[in-house]
Amino acid sequence: MENRNKLLEQVTGISTSDYAYDLPDDKIARYPLAERDQSKLLIWKNGQILDEQFQKLPECLPANSLLVFNNTKVIRARIHFMKETGARIEVFCLDPFEPADYQIAFQATRSCIWKCMIGNRKKWKGNRLRKTIRINDIDIELYAEQSNQLSNKSLIRFSWNNPDFEFARIIEHAGSLPIPPYLNRETEQSDLERYQTVYSKIKGSVAAPTAGLHFTEKVFSDLKNAGHQLAELTLHVGAGTFQPVKSETISGHQMHSEHFYIHRDLLNQLLHFHHSGKTIAVGTTSARTLESLYWLGIQAINNPGLDVSDLHVSQWEAYAEQENQPTASQAFNALIGLLDRNQTDVLSASTQIIIAPGYRFRVTDGLITNFHQPQSTLLLLISAYLGNEWRTIYNHALANNYRFLSYGDSNLYLKE
Repeated sequence: MENRNKLLEQVTGISTSDYAYDLPDDKIARYPLAERDQSKLLIWKNGQILDEQFQKLPECLPANSLLVFNNTKVIRARIHFMKETGARIEVFCLDPFEPADYQIAFQATRSCIWKCMIGNRKKWKGNRLRKTIRINDIDIELYAEQSNQLSNKSLIRFSWNNPDFEFARIIEHAGSLPIPPYLNRETEQSDLERYQTVYSKIKGSVAAPTAGLHFTEKVFSDLKNAGHQLAELTLHVGAGTFQPVKSETISGHQMHSEHFYIHRDLLNQLLHFHHSGKTIAVGTTSARTLESLYWLGIQAINNPGLDVSDLHVSQWEAYAEQENQPTASQAFNALIGLLDRNQTDVLSASTQIIIAPGYRFRVTDGLITNFHQPQSTLLLLISAYLGNEWRTIYNHALANNYRFLSYGDSNLYLKE
């Protein structure tokens, strides 16, 4: 118990200012390169830095690597309504509330309720907003009503007057793609393609898993030819990914919660590679999901009667270390047993995990990622893996004209 409390105290006491660095505005990539895989690739391996190009990734990985990708797809989450007075109201869809399941919410044909952020809220006095959209030469009236307040989010009921169209198609025509705020520009036509990975499938994110933006079909082909294996999971990235840590220490930061889904096939692959290969997380979202699986496995071990619908990793749960902690293999087997008892092949859960210095990675052997904002939870995660080496890496990148943030260059971090 004493060690457990000491670790938690150590992590929550981390000073936010220790993860600040000077990021000149001209280092932020406002637009992607013409070719995805022509970005630079900074490789860090056991303290050594190598400058490469992303298309060379397959030959830079350890032999027999399993790359785990987040196949989420960014939705057109920003919906703008114009009041009769001329006031412009922005409704930014974050997560479905009723129904709470993403797939069911997107299939809704009359109405649904979403957790949202509201722009220019003071101009919305509670009356119903209306927007006319056109799909297949048919005019459809979309309405938005304030339902309730939930913490710092608003519950907004959307309804529309044509049940032949599901909400997925409504939002596709009514909304715009939410590119990151630090790009300081409006969404352009090119972003509709380039702010999605080539393997995006499952709608639900309000931000792209940007480590995946560098991959092309050619890179995938080269990865397979080099003997590496590929796997997918789905974590829907929330707007909280852009939220800086504003508190003096990270104890004052409330981590956002994100939903994820995995198939039992991934658990079987992770079991295999835990013993005979390297598991490489493509992006911080994949890393958060992979590490969360370990803690869900601990829950399943400690609570044999756990219901599959109750799976959630809380913010500080990963720092409640105890003696004789189960192995990753034991955690994966416990989750497979949980799926068996619930007669399902898909595990659906949510995670609020904050990975910060002091955290010990159980599943992730290597990480592919972009360069992240100062004082962000993503930089904390990088530092948890690299230790103080993150500053050496970022200084090298700044001095060698690497491009930063979502449309910027890539990194491959490896330990042996």
